[in-house]
Amino acid sequence: MTRPLVVEPLTIEAFEPFGQVIEPDAAREIRLINGGTTTRFHDLADVDVGAEGGRALISIFRGKPHRLPITLSMMERHPLGSQAFVPLHDEPFLAVVAPDENGRPGTPRAFLCDNRRGVNYGRNVWHHPLLTLGRVLDFLVVDRGGEGRNLEEADYETGFVIDTIEPR
Repeated sequence: MTRPLVVEPLTIEAFEPFGQVIEPDAAREIRLINGGTTTRFHDLADVDVGAEGGRALISIFRGKPHRLPITLSMMERHPLGSQAFVPLHDEPFLAVVAPDENGRPGTPRAFLCDNRRGVNYGRNVWHHPLLTLGRVLDFLVVDRGGEGRNLEEADYETGFVIDTIEPR
């Protein structure tokens, strides 16, 4: 048994409770650098990885595509650090997040990420593992390395299903 989950368009405001959208429009400051030849969209995401002596890692994740319908039965979170996903292709993917409800993931929200926009999941934010669509995609990932247990997983009693990708 599953519950339907509607995909929403990704906006800076809608995603704010869960982290940051990584795109030029989300810049806290815009600077012209390198003698005026480069525009720097500055401070796009809060990289939060220092808990318990953590350090920043930069990796590439290669995600295999998911086909509709997509059933979501679990979520994960990282209690010691944030996790940013920046697509290396101009292909859409899904970011599924959920509020915390007494140490468990609440009702999820699904966001369609497109136009090369990435997301940064805040520390301790429930989210689904990488959900690519259509084909294999690569992502630049910035997250936490170091000692400590930085992964929690939780299953839903009743899963959620995404059967269409047409944001409202």
